[in-house]
Amino acid sequence: MRRRTLLAVLGVSPLLSLAACAEDNPGVQAKTPVIDAAILDAEISAIAERAQPGVLEVAIQNLEGGEMWAWNGSRRFPMQSVFKAPLGAAALAEVDAGRLRLDEQVTLEEKDISPPLSAIGAAWPRRTTYSVGDLLVAAVGESDNTAADVLMKRIGGPGAVTAWLRGKGVNELRVDRYERELQMEASGMDSFRIAWKDWPAFKAARDALPEARRRAALQRYLADPRDTTTATGMLTFLAKLSKGELLGPRSTTRLLRIMTESATGANRLKAGLPPGATLAHKTGTSATDLGLTAATNDVGVLTLKNGRRYSVAVFLGASPQDQAAREGAIADVMRAIGRAVS
Repeated sequence: MRRRTLLAVLGVSPLLSLAACAEDNPGVQAKTPVIDAAILDAEISAIAERAQPGVLEVAIQNLEGGEMWAWNGSRRFPMQSVFKAPLGAAALAEVDAGRLRLDEQVTLEEKDISPPLSAIGAAWPRRTTYSVGDLLVAAVGESDNTAADVLMKRIGGPGAVTAWLRGKGVNELRVDRYERELQMEASGMDSFRIAWKDWPAFKAARDALPEARRRAALQRYLADPRDTTTATGMLTFLAKLSKGELLGPRSTTRLLRIMTESATGANRLKAGLPPGATLAHKTGTSATDLGLTAATNDVGVLTLKNGRRYSVAVFLGASPQDQAAREGAIADVMRAIGRAVS
């Protein structure tokens, strides 16, 4: 079966059944109701079947006791802009360490602009100066590619982000490339040119390439382990973030607030929220080319009206469906989760 049910307290790796854990490890049980695995087994299976030939990955974890349910949870998926939440955490860790200031001013040059989507890139050179705090909000809250690349370069690059995550015990999530590199390679395009900073120009340049070249690039991207995570690996990041194990209290609050206030993905997990619930989340979406969307993702920390919290990760890969169907599947996942944890 692709479904796994386990009680996974962070730092404990063996897969255990819920019943066995309840008998042998009563100290790690959550006081909240057990996740209803039967509901998730039935409903996520049906959503995954409806999403085919796209591949769905779902994982949820109770942040009180660690109980987890996952579908395809150990399969690697491209993150796309989901990586900007870990990037934001790594940047705020530098703030906590006194090596970076949120009010530090950064002046952008042509070489700093990245492919769309980027409101900061589109505004250049009319506006060239931003604070680190501005870049943090734009990258995490607005999914701005230029903001993400500039911020990542300022803290040491993709390798520094991955190394910081490893040092914090987040081992299944890897950041390998700047958006300026990744988006070009995934599209089969040459090095980024400033003339392509707006989406219509970028798309026109991409679509002018031979279809065989673009298709080959897309297949390479889907098979590439770089810039990927597993759903369960993403849950580790979200759990550590929400519990204050990655950052100081002020930085933890700041990042979760940016993620909660983000306007992206209104038709994904947010559309399926139970009444009174809130979501601190980060979306990720690849461009659609040749009828295929490599990644449609949404991950976050769900807080129910009664205060119970869960980390949730949903990845939909290699889908030929339109945006409404892809986002509708993710919303339906949240609706199923709401029924399973009520």
